[in-house]
Amino acid sequence: MQKGSETAFVVDLLITLRRDRFSMRAWWKFFQRSWLMSCESANTNPSLKRSWQRVTCLMTLLTFLILAGNSLFMGFADTIRLLPGFVFCVVWQQSDLFWHLGLNRSVQNGKMLPVLGVANVLTWFRGLGASYLLGRLIGGSGVSSGLALAIFLCGIVTDILDGQIARRTHMQGKLGQIADAEADFCLYLALTIILLQNGVLPLWVGCVMLLRFVIPLVAALLSYMVFAHPVHFGSTLWGKYAGLAQCLYFLLLLTPAPLIPFAHLLTIPLLSITICLLIVAPAAQFVANAHAHRKGLH
Repeated sequence: MQKGSETAFVVDLLITLRRDRFSMRAWWKFFQRSWLMSCESANTNPSLKRSWQRVTCLMTLLTFLILAGNSLFMGFADTIRLLPGFVFCVVWQQSDLFWHLGLNRSVQNGKMLPVLGVANVLTWFRGLGASYLLGRLIGGSGVSSGLALAIFLCGIVTDILDGQIARRTHMQGKLGQIADAEADFCLYLALTIILLQNGVLPLWVGCVMLLRFVIPLVAALLSYMVFAHPVHFGSTLWGKYAGLAQCLYFLLLLTPAPLIPFAHLLTIPLLSITICLLIVAPAAQFVANAHAHRKGLH
């Protein structure tokens, strides 16, 4: 299925959903037809389907290793509490990847990429770390600052590498953009809740940081569901600055005990900069989408 026909198909689904007043029957048809479309994309691109299967096997193996390691260091009872939420997040992650295989297209020429590529696998590693943290939170298990910092540092490394590798291997695609945004959302959501629970992040700051992701998400849902209009997922320069500032602020809050006095000197200035950028970034994203929409009309 070509890119233009895919877009028309999705718009038709959304218009049908809206016409049926978002009833349960309409939602069932929506997900059923979307799944059939995903299966068609996978079946018409066998190399891409095999790539998804290999990535899923890798993530399954890593999931078992994480559960085994958690049992060894945290205890079997802790693993039982972790298990439902963690497994749900991993299954959702791999299902979401399959659902969006049709978007694995080059941003340069719109052609379907034959494999997921190393860059997307690194992004899914970050998603796996976020799934572990969310699983612990769902199970009611505490997360120490040291554990959160270790997973966060791994997430930062994969976030840096996936973009670099995608550009060097000419594997930049819309799927990677969406996966990157989803992995970041899950990781920062988990970290925000952990920092709130550990009493090192003020509630109002946590709310502002969550709104950074919630506002674009709500805007995207409204654009799709109400107006049947696709949303531009690419990041803006202001969004990158906001993400960098938030990353540095979280690193300060997770600083090991010997460095806390030094970190306190930077906390207030960095927080001020972060809050300003978190307000500007969604506005910049809105302007970018409005410009893309006007360009599309012409």
